[in-house]
Amino acid sequence: MKTLLIALVLSACARVSHGLNIVVAGGTGEMARALLPKLSPTQSSQNDKVTVLCRNAFLAAAPNRVTGEFGYLGQSFLTKHKHVQLRDWDGGDLTDIVGQDWMGWQDDTLAKADVVINLVGGYTHQRNMAAERIVRESFRVNPDALQITVSPTEEDIGAVSPGLVGVKSKRIQECEDMVRNNLLNFACLRVEAYRLDAACDAIISEIGRAR
Repeated sequence: MKTLLIALVLSACARVSHGLNIVVAGGTGEMARALLPKLSPTQSSQNDKVTVLCRNAFLAAAPNRVTGEFGYLGQSFLTKHKHVQLRDWDGGDLTDIVGQDWMGWQDDTLAKADVVINLVGGYTHQRNMAAERIVRESFRVNPDALQITVSPTEEDIGAVSPGLVGVKSKRIQECEDMVRNNLLNFACLRVEAYRLDAACDAIISEIGRAR
């Protein structure tokens, strides 16, 4: 029993010392650009490492944005925030692979994650496919990681994306249900769409549960 307690204390100390491994899917959008700097050692006083899953890491890290089809952080952003790295993944759609080095992303990222944050936006079926992929692979390689999903409040869905609000609301609910029904350690956040700082604070508060 004493040996077990010592091991648990040493494990906790190691996690605090080395920080958390945080994986962010959909980490090239507006909310991610607000959140990622707040996870830097200078802002959080923690030595966290952040891996952003993106459909095309090469384009996301380019000096200038060359297309609106894929997310973008930019070379200058990544140079300034050295705790952030990019990793190609399949986005949940194996029929539309656009990254150059997507194979093995699960073992490279999810298997080592303490926290997985799903910021995948849009309200098409792609959102559901991405959520299902994250949940399925997390359950396979690392079911104990803290899963955080972030979606707008019911009141804000129509303001963010007018039209077919009922369909979009159902898709968001389906994504949250995937997490609730398959994983034990999770938080499904609903945030006000135009209050990015408050949304980031809510996410960071949940991340604190993993420390």
